[in-house]
Amino acid sequence: MFDFLEGYDLLAAFWVTVQLTLYSAIGALIWGTALAAMRVSPVPLMRGFGTAYVNVVRNIPLTVIIVFTSLGLFQTLGVSLGADNFTTINFRLAVLGLIAYTSSFVCEALRSGINTVPVGQMEAARAIGLNFTQALRLIVLPQAFRSVVGPLANVLIALTKNTTVAAAIGVAEAAALMREMIENEAQLILISALFAFGFICLTLPTGLFLGWVSKKVSVRR
Repeated sequence: MFDFLEGYDLLAAFWVTVQLTLYSAIGALIWGTALAAMRVSPVPLMRGFGTAYVNVVRNIPLTVIIVFTSLGLFQTLGVSLGADNFTTINFRLAVLGLIAYTSSFVCEALRSGINTVPVGQMEAARAIGLNFTQALRLIVLPQAFRSVVGPLANVLIALTKNTTVAAAIGVAEAAALMREMIENEAQLILISALFAFGFICLTLPTGLFLGWVSKKVSVRR
């Protein structure tokens, strides 16, 4: 029944998907946190940049962003991100595109968490001599992260599924292998079901685990 799998490295393809998700999630969390800090910053220029970035990037299709990283950054501007072979370059460009896109959703999720922290806590922090950055880092953000574990879990699950767009620039992840198998094998339904099951195995445990974490660390008000 599964003889058609011979000659295809299914585990390697899903491992690339896992790597794309992991690296992109870390980068998006860092950049998204910086954007959220900009959006609540007292400096108008930073606040304007954060707002503009989020509103523009999250309304651009992810496919457009991923293709731009290849055609615009690499082929036009020569940006290779330190890689010296085509496969690694495309992988890193895909991670960059996923970070740029996903960070806007991380930012909005985190900003909603910041808004749940009572204003008086920031005022108290400033009253004892902390500047804005210190108050945000020590008082506000720890509470905000505890409030948005659930929404961030949804962003991570969406990111895992969005990695399939990387196939558009030749990254050999699961969706690229699925397309190749469908073109070569007469097993459309079985192949589709197999890859759907693979993505369920990646996303369902993640959602359940982070849902449990969300309940454990949620802020009681």
